[in-house]
Amino acid sequence: MIHKALPEINLADIQTDTTFLGTRLNAPVLISSMTGGTEKARILNRQLAIAAEEHRIAIGVGSQRAFVEDPETARSFSIVREAAPNTLIFANLGAVQLNYGYSIDTCRYAVDLLHADGLFLHLNPLQEALQIEGETNFSGLLKKIEAVCHALEVPVLIKEVGWGIDVATTRQLVNAGVQVIDIAGAGGTSWAKVEKIRAGGHMLHEVADAFNNWGIPTADALLSLREAYPKLPIIASGGIRNGVDAAKSIALGADLAGAARPFLLASSQDEYSASQAVEIFLQQLRTAMFVSGCSSLNELRSKPVVESI
Repeated sequence: MIHKALPEINLADIQTDTTFLGTRLNAPVLISSMTGGTEKARILNRQLAIAAEEHRIAIGVGSQRAFVEDPETARSFSIVREAAPNTLIFANLGAVQLNYGYSIDTCRYAVDLLHADGLFLHLNPLQEALQIEGETNFSGLLKKIEAVCHALEVPVLIKEVGWGIDVATTRQLVNAGVQVIDIAGAGGTSWAKVEKIRAGGHMLHEVADAFNNWGIPTADALLSLREAYPKLPIIASGGIRNGVDAAKSIALGADLAGAARPFLLASSQDEYSASQAVEIFLQQLRTAMFVSGCSSLNELRSKPVVESI
């Protein structure tokens, strides 16, 4: 982003509020899907949800497969809506599970638990391929995603888990009825490296090693998708570590910026750290806008960006 030594605006006047899927947010930020299914996850989700509610930003939960297969884990997810009664919340299931017995009713089950405003169906073919217990039948999945889109009462969002989404895949998903794309591009957590560790002495340890640098970088995917779909709601995630990264993603065309790591690290400390981490993140975003001469998100999106060499 181009620094403005004379921004000609008042930092206190900068506006970051936005509307996403009909809900007003104080800032274009999503606490990305992370966790659920254990007692520790319940504690973390509660703290993250309190932070989301306090700052009126969006939040997603981790995969609810744990809840579907063991309803006793429900509290680790439902706590999010209890702690954040007014903000935007997204349920989350693995899309491939639609090929392994999950149905439209399963999707409703996940949404109803949270009184969610939308459902993330996440795509993770590489992760599944690198798991000993991986579910790798992605055949015919698009038709089932389409059926969920047409039947569900809330919007369906598609997210990758760290390797990005290309234009051709986006076209298929949009035609099927998907309303939002979360890029989750390369640059953040590498699940190839995670699965490499999990594989231990299994041959998949060596298979995973070849995919350390796999995927479409978040910025590249964002630029391509925004050019192809000027009005499609897009969430940029994957390597968003602070509010400056968020500002860059908004400048490149994202509607929301999703981050996980900075908020997860903070929520692991104590009851108040998650909210403080969000406050810092949002102040970083506002400061980046200030020194770029942007008093609103629309101005930020209209500013020229330069590629660093």
